[in-house]
Amino acid sequence: MIDIETLKDYIKVLEDSSLAEIEISDEEDSIRLAKPSADSPVVAFAPSNAPAAAQAAPAAAPATSGKAIKSPMVGVFYAAPSPDRPPFVNVGDTVKKGDVVCIIEAMKIMNEITATESGTITEVLVENGDVVEYDQPLFTIG
Repeated sequence: MIDIETLKDYIKVLEDSSLAEIEISDEEDSIRLAKPSADSPVVAFAPSNAPAAAQAAPAAAPATSGKAIKSPMVGVFYAAPSPDRPPFVNVGDTVKKGDVVCIIEAMKIMNEITATESGTITEVLVENGDVVEYDQPLFTIG
């Protein structure tokens, strides 16, 4: 485990250098530090056993029209109940408030995410297997 004093030293090295980011790994942990910029104001920290996609900062969601169904947590987005099954919803599907629209895996727990209102799915804003952030729009509903 990387202790806080060592982490502070790495942050100081990053701040005092011209590097944009650094990644430090040992047998147990992996930490990626990145300087904030106008394009990427996020500094991402991910444990070494996290999926590779979790180690990259997520892209900003595109501007959408309609109401958004947002992620209530950080985790991995799954469009279907299992890899061999069809997605819960597709663009054009009508859903009722409370219908399951996807699963977010967080800390090895599969959480069913439900529609926050009735309507028609107009956009799916994330791909199956994407890492999503808290309050990130997943779908738009019209």
